[in-house]
Amino acid sequence: MKRWVLAAMVFFLFSGLASAKDYEVTKKAGDYTVVVTIDKNPPITGDNNLTVSVKDPAGAEVTDAKVSVEYSMPAMPGMPAMKYGAAAGLTGKIYKTKVNFSMSGSWNMVVKIVRGGKTAQVKFTVDAR
Repeated sequence: MKRWVLAAMVFFLFSGLASAKDYEVTKKAGDYTVVVTIDKNPPITGDNNLTVSVKDPAGAEVTDAKVSVEYSMPAMPGMPAMKYGAAAGLTGKIYKTKVNFSMSGSWNMVVKIVRGGKTAQVKFTVDAR
């Protein structure tokens, strides 16, 4: 019986540690490598801190772009589509903003990078809980 309790405690300890890691997506946007991080994994309904790292083909941090995030949930029976946007401000070499998922479910995310008159973007989906 003691082994069972000890095994359960170890499982819950490590499952808690595993969920403490941030939600992270790495994608290519044209010539850029973009890393998007959300401070909660899984993302939650309500406020989530989101950061965006943009690197050029040489691996240097891009700090002269305009970065924005659009997030949306398609319409469902009895509920209209939802679409929100947020500009990301540069702090050091990372772009930061907050996103607020108004309900749990699957959200479509688009991160847009505008630099030198050209726009690049990455798309991905997150499941807020």
